[in-house]
Amino acid sequence: MAEIEMYTTMFCPYCSRARAVLRGKGAAFVDIDIAEDPERRAEMIERAGGRTTVPQIFIDGEHIGGCDDLIALDRAGKLDRKLGIGQ
Repeated sequence: MAEIEMYTTMFCPYCSRARAVLRGKGAAFVDIDIAEDPERRAEMIERAGGRTTVPQIFIDGEHIGGCDDLIALDRAGKLDRKLGIGQ
């Protein structure tokens, strides 16, 4: 299974949706709450190429983007492969 990191905040509906998608796939992920750990915000922005919104999702170190990007990958049939499901 892939290593997944997701920068989030607690009350973000897009973060909740991304969590639900990943949990629905049975994927474990590290949830980095930038509201609770504000010094990680700068890290997120740097890793995400300047993006400042949450969530910012990384799979095996590759920046996937936000919730819409995650869902687009799933709809295109590419998310399972990135997650290492069904290989």
